Amino acid sequence: MTCEEILAALNDYVDGRRGTAICEALEEHLADCNPCQLVVDNIRQTITLYKSGRPVELPAELDERLHAMLRQSWKARFPER
Repeated sequence: MTCEEILAALNDYVDGRRGTAICEALEEHLADCNPCQLVVDNIRQTITLYKSGRPVELPAELDERLHAMLRQSWKARFPER
């Protein structure tokens, strides 16, 4: 499988909704492809955090940057407000 094929099948793979043959092909690719391993690991961690229902404290600098980006986006979308 190519990285593009991995990305197309990733959600079903992480959710365990893929057939055995596809899972084996995905796992074979993941064994040798660090970038795809990182993507899968990040998705799994995101799902785990989401399912836990616990709020995650953002670092102050990230929180400030996020709010600044949201304000900028809001002003661009709604300039009269």
